Amino acid sequence: MRELTLSSSLFAILSGLVEERTGMHYERHDLDLFSGKLLARAIEAGFESPLDYYYFLRYDDRDRREFDALVDSLVVNETYFFREVGALRVLCDDVLARSVSQGRRPRVWCAACATGEEPLTLAMLLSERGLLAGVEIVASDISLRALARAREALYGERSLRGMTAEDRSRWLVAAGEKFTVRREIHDAITWNRVNLVDPAAVAALGSFDVILCRNVLIYFGEDTMRQVVSALAGALAPDGRLLVGTCESLLRFGTLLECEERGGSFFYKKIAP
Repeated sequence: MRELTLSSSLFAILSGLVEERTGMHYERHDLDLFSGKLLARAIEAGFESPLDYYYFLRYDDRDRREFDALVDSLVVNETYFFREVGALRVLCDDVLARSVSQGRRPRVWCAACATGEEPLTLAMLLSERGLLAGVEIVASDISLRALARAREALYGERSLRGMTAEDRSRWLVAAGEKFTVRREIHDAITWNRVNLVDPAAVAALGSFDVILCRNVLIYFGEDTMRQVVSALAGALAPDGRLLVGTCESLLRFGTLLECEERGGSFFYKKIAP
């Protein structure tokens, strides 16, 4: 098989298809990164031309199984336990603890959870505070491969780099050269596949008191970001809160949400109509 290359025009139509279906946006300077991953997947799938691959994805991949495999190749699953943990501690000690003390069972959605380290960290923090049974945690991602790893809950050293020795001994169990998460922590989470650019899929999850969507919006174009933020705001209960990454700001998206500071962390609160 000859070596494949991706021209600027093919980059435009293939990256456009990916953005149309997933929201992931690629600029011209991303060509090398995008083409490397896409062409490797096309070759693995047996295609000798990126144009043939495009036509297959657009018109013949009826169950989108190959497109799902491409998404698995493209998504960035860089995460680890206790990443940006300060905001999660504030969430547990303030927002969720107050709801539980009032006799409510708040719902939390970890959107775009990748391989699961974030919702598992949240479950660990809640368990530490005796709150886990009083909170419902839903986690989702678009990548089937990432969700399979999250459900398996088997992690190597790279995922554990934010954990202390005490954290490891408390929450993990050795499994050969890797570690698995204690069953009561993993079983506290419901895992789903959700595409954030599908408003119906977001709405189907129901209403949440807190949504975590951290370090995700940066991969979307401006219009898609606006669409996703609107869908997430719609999934928030009255006075619900959205937590995004430290480098992400939603202030330019109008009056659906207002920014509030709690314990040094910033949340976006749904404004009552």
